[in-house]
Amino acid sequence: MKTKGAEFIWLDGKFVKWEDAKVPIFTHALHYGTAIFEGIRAYSSRDNKLHVFRLAEHMERLHRSAQVYCINVNYSAKELCDATVELLRKNDIKESCYIRPLNFVGLHGIDLNVTLDSPTYCAIIVFPFARYFSEQGIRVGVSSWRRINDTSIPPMAKAAGNYLNSVLATQESKRHGFEESIMLDQEGNISEAPGENVFLVRDHSIYTPYIGNSALEGITRNTTFEIAANLGYTIVERPISRTELYMADELFLTGTAAEIVGILSVDGHPVGDGREGQITRRIRQAYSRIVTAEEPRFSSWLTSVW
Repeated sequence: MKTKGAEFIWLDGKFVKWEDAKVPIFTHALHYGTAIFEGIRAYSSRDNKLHVFRLAEHMERLHRSAQVYCINVNYSAKELCDATVELLRKNDIKESCYIRPLNFVGLHGIDLNVTLDSPTYCAIIVFPFARYFSEQGIRVGVSSWRRINDTSIPPMAKAAGNYLNSVLATQESKRHGFEESIMLDQEGNISEAPGENVFLVRDHSIYTPYIGNSALEGITRNTTFEIAANLGYTIVERPISRTELYMADELFLTGTAAEIVGILSVDGHPVGDGREGQITRRIRQAYSRIVTAEEPRFSSWLTSVW
C-alpha cells in the first residue's frame, strides 16, 4: 500500500511540505525501532463537517507509551491535539482521513541507553484512507507466531519496534490466503490480531481477552465496551482458548484502521453461518453512527475541525 499524504506535515511545531519532511539516516529510531506512534481517524459527517474521533485519548496513550520506554515527548497531549486540528485545517481536509502522530528518538548514535534526555522528533502526518477491510467480513487464520509479552517487550506500549511481531503474522496470513491473522499469547490463549483486538460472541454473550493476554489496550476496544453497554450487552474479559474460536457464534475485530469487522471463518472453519453476525452488525452500525456524529450522546468523543 503506497501512501501519499496531505501537502503539509506537522514536524516539531512547524508545518513542513510532505517532500521536505526529512530526518538524518542515522536517526536512532530507524536503527532500533525507538518510536512511539498512534493511529487516529477523522470522519466527515452528513452535514459536511469533519470530526476527529477520540483524539485526546490517543494523544494521552502516546504519552503513556513513551513513558514506558523513557522516550521524551516535547509536547503535551493538549498541544498535540491542537496541532492535529491545525494541520487538518492547514491542509484543508474535508474528507475522512487517517492521522499518524509519531514521536521518535533522533541522533543518539548507536547507544541503546535511551533516556529522557535523548533527542526526539515529533511529527503528525495526515493522509486519505479508504476502508481497511471489507464491510462484509474477513477470513482469518491462527498465526504460528506468538504475540510478544511483558517478559520481553511491553505489548501495551504502542512502539514501532513491537510491530515487527505483527509484520511476521501478517505476512504468514497473506501467504495462506487470509485477510488477517489471530495471534496467541505465550500460554496458547487468544491475544489479538496484528493490529486489532478480538471479540467472541457465544450464546448472546460477548467475550474478549484480558489485556494481560498480551493485548493492546485498544481505544476502539474501549469504545466497543461502551457501545455494547448502550445496546444492552455486557462484555466479559477472560482467557479465550483457540478451540473456542471454532465454536463461536460470532467473532469480530476492533481497531482504528479496521473499525468493527466481522470474521467469517477461522482456519477455513465457518463462524456461525459464515456471515456477519447480528450482534457484530449492531455494534458496527452503532460505531459508524458515532464516528460520523449521528449519536449526540457520544459527542464528547468527537473533536470538531470544521
